[in-house]
Amino acid sequence: MTISAETTASDGRPRCPWSTGAPELTSYHDAEWGFPVDQDQRLFEKLCLESFQSGLSWRTILNKREAFRAGFAGFEIAAVARFGEEDVRRLLADAGIVRNRAKIEACINNAQRAEELIAQEGSLASFLWRFEPSAEELAEPQTLTVSPASGALAKELKRRGWKFFGPTTAFAFMQSMGMLNDHVHDCILREPVERARADFHRP
Repeated sequence: MTISAETTASDGRPRCPWSTGAPELTSYHDAEWGFPVDQDQRLFEKLCLESFQSGLSWRTILNKREAFRAGFAGFEIAAVARFGEEDVRRLLADAGIVRNRAKIEACINNAQRAEELIAQEGSLASFLWRFEPSAEELAEPQTLTVSPASGALAKELKRRGWKFFGPTTAFAFMQSMGMLNDHVHDCILREPVERARADFHRP
């Protein structure tokens, strides 16, 4: 089944259906979603935010993103890795974020695991981009919520001690960070993202 774009954003141009329900979703869709990323800090931020999204909407997380950045030291991996119980209590008292102890502690744990991974692999980006899915394993855009590649990434991160990051979360991460182009065929961003992926130098 091919999913068609919708044209309910304010400018009337066709976009992915999920992005047209609110201005902040449209802005995120147009400026970020699907464009390839190789900066470790941005990748780690998205790994954390996708974990916090579990059971919630992305709009909720997006509206809280600046508060998350403030609370988690801009998602600087080394800083978050050194958070302790006082930071957990601080974050649990922060109404601007999702106050879930298990997810907060998972983010801190994952920063520590990210430091280990960077020491072993050179960078978070170089490790993550190894799991870029092949075109052959993907169906039509936005008809999947998991893939063999997302399952493999989630399994490997779990083996390395990461928490709150399953195959569905991994697939959403891959979509957003440009590891596949999942814009629907007639979306105005599909071709710009395709060009960006073609020009992108994999780490």
